[in-house]
Amino acid sequence: MAATLAQAVQSAAKPLPEITDPLFGQMFDTFRNYKVVLLGDGSHGTSEFYKARAEITKHLIEYHGFNMVTLEADWPDTEAIDRYVRLRPGSKGRIGGKLLSKKQEEPFKRFPTWMWRNREMQDLVEWMRDRNAKKAPEDRVGFYGLDLYSMGSSIQSIITYLDRVDPQAGKEARKRYGCLQPWVDDPASYGLASLRGLANCESKVVQMLKDILQRRLDYAASEHDGEEFHSTEQNAHVVRDAERYYKSMYYSSTSSWTLRDTHMFDTLNRLFNYKPANSKAIVWAHNSHVGDARYTSMGERRKETNIGQLCRENYGRDNVAIIGCGTHTGTVAAAHEWDEDMEVMDVNPSRVDSWEYVAHSTGIPSFVLDLRPGYASPDLRKAFDLEQPRLERFIGVIYRPDTERISHYSQAYLHDQLDAYVWFDRSSAVNPLEKVQPFTPVGREETYPFGL
Repeated sequence: MAATLAQAVQSAAKPLPEITDPLFGQMFDTFRNYKVVLLGDGSHGTSEFYKARAEITKHLIEYHGFNMVTLEADWPDTEAIDRYVRLRPGSKGRIGGKLLSKKQEEPFKRFPTWMWRNREMQDLVEWMRDRNAKKAPEDRVGFYGLDLYSMGSSIQSIITYLDRVDPQAGKEARKRYGCLQPWVDDPASYGLASLRGLANCESKVVQMLKDILQRRLDYAASEHDGEEFHSTEQNAHVVRDAERYYKSMYYSSTSSWTLRDTHMFDTLNRLFNYKPANSKAIVWAHNSHVGDARYTSMGERRKETNIGQLCRENYGRDNVAIIGCGTHTGTVAAAHEWDEDMEVMDVNPSRVDSWEYVAHSTGIPSFVLDLRPGYASPDLRKAFDLEQPRLERFIGVIYRPDTERISHYSQAYLHDQLDAYVWFDRSSAVNPLEKVQPFTPVGREETYPFGL
């Protein structure tokens, strides 16, 4: 059965040109009409995954009207990059160079810095800046974060905005968010304090969000444009959801995972509500976030939800494409434990009972496999339909090769989880801008599968 499946994949796979070849992006033209294209990676430290997603992103932007690039990253960090790439007023940031005010930290400086502070992302950011500089403001492509680990910096951004447009509201924000102040440097400890009955800031952060939303028209109509209000609103949602998230971590890992991915989807949905009706988005996140959870052990056994599933359920499968990336062996940038320095590690060859090994067995160095009904060949669909779930490898920012089976593999129905699979048989580590990591306990307990 494994040989038959490998033969079917080999027949259906479309070999890819070099990533730097202009023809690479054209291999993904059939994804041009979707509302959302989610681009997943099998690890947060593989150069080919970043480069391939960057070229797909550029092609979809340049030729097919996609106008939002969204990341599994924090809103305040991407806000600084968005100001840079869209030439917006305010404190700007760039990956690999400082353009920020002294009061604002350089973006993407918490662990794991290499996830976004790498040369592959730097090249994409500079490309977006150069392209946008030639466009009218309304035609510029934005750069946005979907994650919720920025409780402290989001609070500061809200207060800074309110101090400008409504100083009295700024004072009220300081008072309400002051409840969280003891925990902003280690927000996971807030969840523990809440569990012990020592802290409960929920009503204060919820009321702050309500107040901001109630003053939407007044704030958006002021000298500060609606875009600044929209960013403040998003930050208020981050604080509200982060407060819930850090409490949920001590009750159920399932609920915390689902809360996080629901927040990412809600952030994306608010962007769509804010942008023009014909907007189209690209989402960069790990395969475990973008691949439909219903067709993995995440959904079947742990009853978890992810952003890929939520996009399909809310926008319809005809409007959503999910593209994942995988590899057999090579090197990866990762840490052995949370907050440790990054290392370049050897990636174990994939297990013989995995989807990665099926792809490896084709003998094709790199390819894209279209899994969509109507695009996949009947022989391929038949071969997949006869299959039981196989193991799929998930490497996050933590890699533990000595315990790889239990640490990094999970069962999945690949052909239902994804719409396409991009394969690199041998891959190399991403090129980080820094290797020494700061101490940042944020997100320490997010461990499925180890630091995603």
